[in-house]
Amino acid sequence: MQPTIETIAALCKRRGFIYPSADIYGGLNGVYDTGHLGHYMKENIRASWKKSVSSLGFDVLFFEGALLGPYAEWEASGHISHFHDPMVDCLNCKKRYRADDIDLEKPCPHCGKKGWTDVRQFNMMFETHVGASQEHGSVAYLRPETAQSIFVQFKNVLSTNRVKVPFGIAQIGKAFRNEITPKQFLFRMREFEQMELEFFCKEQESLAFFETWQTARYQFFLDIGINPGRIRLRSHRLDELAHYSTRCTDVEYEFPFGWKELEGIAHRGNFDLTQHSSHSGKDLAVFDDETKQSYLPHVVECSVGVDRLFLTLLFDAYKEERIENEETRVLLSLKPSIAPIKAAFFPLVKKLSEPIEKLYQDIKKSSFIVDFDESGSIGKRYRRHDEIGTPVCFTYDFDSEKDGCVTARNRDSGAQERLHMERVFDYIKSMISS
Repeated sequence: MQPTIETIAALCKRRGFIYPSADIYGGLNGVYDTGHLGHYMKENIRASWKKSVSSLGFDVLFFEGALLGPYAEWEASGHISHFHDPMVDCLNCKKRYRADDIDLEKPCPHCGKKGWTDVRQFNMMFETHVGASQEHGSVAYLRPETAQSIFVQFKNVLSTNRVKVPFGIAQIGKAFRNEITPKQFLFRMREFEQMELEFFCKEQESLAFFETWQTARYQFFLDIGINPGRIRLRSHRLDELAHYSTRCTDVEYEFPFGWKELEGIAHRGNFDLTQHSSHSGKDLAVFDDETKQSYLPHVVECSVGVDRLFLTLLFDAYKEERIENEETRVLLSLKPSIAPIKAAFFPLVKKLSEPIEKLYQDIKKSSFIVDFDESGSIGKRYRRHDEIGTPVCFTYDFDSEKDGCVTARNRDSGAQERLHMERVFDYIKSMISS
């Protein structure tokens, strides 16, 4: 049985993964701060993604675009005219909803009365003004996606790096959408982080590359430990496709609130490069040495949200088990490569702290993220690290004084084994890479 969204949100706050932003001032809906454990878990997600998009043998260049973009950029991309959600308000309680999230034939779920405004379109971009004053400044927008800066800088990236089509440009960064109704904790947010790859290729090869990336992206989710029984590929119907897309497939996960998108793999054609070339007046075409002709490459896009994937991994890893005395053990069965803390080091009692703390410090210098804890009963220390997903805990006891060994206790099975302290580094390294 999967946990509820409330259970995951409570765990995140209690253990320091995620906090509501500006909590002491009442919070900001759809915006969250990331704590110590959340930071390292997200770092592991980013590292896994970067490794995955670079593993197919193609050139993939990494890029960091600006968060602000001028009006002209978003006009060319179609965001000014098309980036809207349908919005409706209850005439009685004034509560606002996305019109496609609610049945307008029924009463308002908040106040129980039926009476709606007309459905109107709401542009989700955050607008600002660049300059000394609003009257004389130029209009700009916080980016609602990370893709457009890649397209705008395509020719610069191509000319300053020794690459040829086909190749990819990858980016990890923040995006901002003024969602009408942020909901389900980290699932739909106003400030979020995307991991995006734009893969440029010739038109005649684009469908084959679409299939290649579709297969590779599905495998990525299995590789980071997500249950294959809760994940699927779903091709978009014709009436779902974006106006520029000829094919699109979503990687979906079965949340307690239904099957939802994790990643979109889209065949974008050459729409974006055509638009930016036309609106800017700059030639973004590539010269083909074989045909002696210039052309605008076609694009296969792979886009996944860091925060949504983070939430998915917590849902997928969360377990509750009954143990002795009817106590419930909560654990996050995260893959070791994703877990924020790789190992924890405990003395059985405080007077045995010195040798195990020295081992902890030595392992810490090796760049592994590890923890040391000497307070509370050994059982409570195990429970804390089970709940934050630490794969293994090492305990130094009275026998360790004689044999130089520690007890390694496995998070998932609770199984224990003795190993010499000199073997601990290789044990952790092997556990992460296996």
